[in-house]
Amino acid sequence: MIKTKNAYLQKLTEKMQMKSVKVGKDLEGSTPPSVFIGRWSYPKVYAGPMMVAETGDTAIMDSPESWINEKKSQEDIINYRMNLVRGKQLIKIDDLDNPFIEKLQDISLASKSIDSEATFGKRPRGSLLTEDSMPHGPSAVIEKFDIDAVRWDKQLEKTYYDTDLKASDAVINLHNKGVPFSAMQKAFSVGTIGTKERRKLVPTRWSITACDSTLANIMLKRVRQYPLIDTHRVYEFYSLNNYYAVILLPMEWQYEWMEAFIKILGKEEMIFSDYERNTNKKEYSSVGGCYYTAKMAVLDKLEKERKQAGVIILREAYSGYVPLGVFNVRENIKYAMNSKFKEFETLKNAIDYVSTKLKIPIHKYVKQSDLLEDLLHHKQTTLDIYFKKGN
Repeated sequence: MIKTKNAYLQKLTEKMQMKSVKVGKDLEGSTPPSVFIGRWSYPKVYAGPMMVAETGDTAIMDSPESWINEKKSQEDIINYRMNLVRGKQLIKIDDLDNPFIEKLQDISLASKSIDSEATFGKRPRGSLLTEDSMPHGPSAVIEKFDIDAVRWDKQLEKTYYDTDLKASDAVINLHNKGVPFSAMQKAFSVGTIGTKERRKLVPTRWSITACDSTLANIMLKRVRQYPLIDTHRVYEFYSLNNYYAVILLPMEWQYEWMEAFIKILGKEEMIFSDYERNTNKKEYSSVGGCYYTAKMAVLDKLEKERKQAGVIILREAYSGYVPLGVFNVRENIKYAMNSKFKEFETLKNAIDYVSTKLKIPIHKYVKQSDLLEDLLHHKQTTLDIYFKKGN
């Protein structure tokens, strides 16, 4: 019996076969720019570039921010990812003076694709499709690696040379300057962000959640100071075999993420959820990185609007869905939050509307939930909510 999201997605990805690009031991091409840092054998990690066996502008292959806007299909995205060839070397996380790591830093700070050459110990094989990372094509240990001259992105360069700037301040500064999340996260993962003595290699998966949660925590401090929205809102978006509904409530910050996987492996209907009250969440979320990335995307919108709200997010993944990494959630929620919202007088009205779009009956979500069930059944009786109701 599958009880956790991680176990379910593991079973799902095991069943999926993906055809990746075939390359030889020597590869000439471009890096989008892209790097990948694994987490097995930490505090040593397999780090290396992701290359494409073609030259020119290959940036689209590792630019998730542009995929939804440009209406790229799931097949397009999988094709991009399966054409990425991963080179790797086992490196200590604090070995930042290693010439190989210096090249990876160059790649991560680059403003555009870079021509590169690699020689692998063996011909790269296989592909990677896991429950928590973007997929990629074949991989092998890299023996020799060279890149052309690189021009760095100005904002990332400034952050690199500011070795007194804390990582959290650097991340919010880059976000406010409009640096794409994927570029910021790659720079973070290769040890080019933060105070000098604390810089190190960070596995790709961890660096994504670190950047998402850092941004979310900073934004939430500000959002808690803003006035409440005055109606219930529903933002929604459908893409890549997923439906998202974001419900904002006129109340102090609280947040619940619920996601369902429907008939992807067979006849299953799996619902997973996690939540937080108006306190800082201490333990790592049971639903993984999606929790933090969705939270960050909604808080980003609230902060821009200078408003505060409670948040319930419902996500359904349908037959044909392929786990593509948490970018899928981040970019779709961002897209939903920038769309026109629908207004409702009560939470029940908002839920009634959303239930017409869901494939699983709403009562199953309510049964699974903590926060939504409380709100619908008025179990919360904290003083501030009591007074807001005018009692």
